[in-house]
Amino acid sequence: MLEIRWHSRAGQGAVTGAKGLADVVARTGKQVQAFAFYGSAKRGAAMTAYNRVDDMPVMNHEKFMRPDYILVIDPGLTFITDICANEKESTKYIITTHLSKDELVAKKPDLKGKELYTLDCIKISLETIGKSVPNAPMLGALMKVSNMLDLDYFLDNFIDVLGKKLSQKIIDANREAITRAYNEVK
Repeated sequence: MLEIRWHSRAGQGAVTGAKGLADVVARTGKQVQAFAFYGSAKRGAAMTAYNRVDDMPVMNHEKFMRPDYILVIDPGLTFITDICANEKESTKYIITTHLSKDELVAKKPDLKGKELYTLDCIKISLETIGKSVPNAPMLGALMKVSNMLDLDYFLDNFIDVLGKKLSQKIIDANREAITRAYNEVK
């Protein structure tokens, strides 16, 4: 079973990202879960969202997991929450930051020796979508790092999911944000 944990602040789109990912992955015939855990439900409060993906029905409904991927879309949470909790040796980290990997590891020694990928999802979302909603860029980075789905397949299906709610301008901006993050994650 593939498990993903998102670290975010309420309002940054982690729940929407987790649900969008689940909708797209479900179209492949896989079994999926997407859910969130909120402390305070106020905008800006730290929160986590979760995905599980498997070929078999997912019977585990607990928030506890040993994630294969940890996605941090608010850079500050890297330093004030235990993003490494319950990791596996093979856990991959994708972290929003303006820091280089070396600078990030120097400031967060727990990440030393981990499989770490970085990009600035906030900057990408500001430049493409026009506001700080870093969930779309994080999904692009996840597609690149995980090879879970082909980028074109993901884009077409994610945009189809978004298309029910958003204007064409916002859909195009999300497509650009996802593609740019896919190309920029390192």
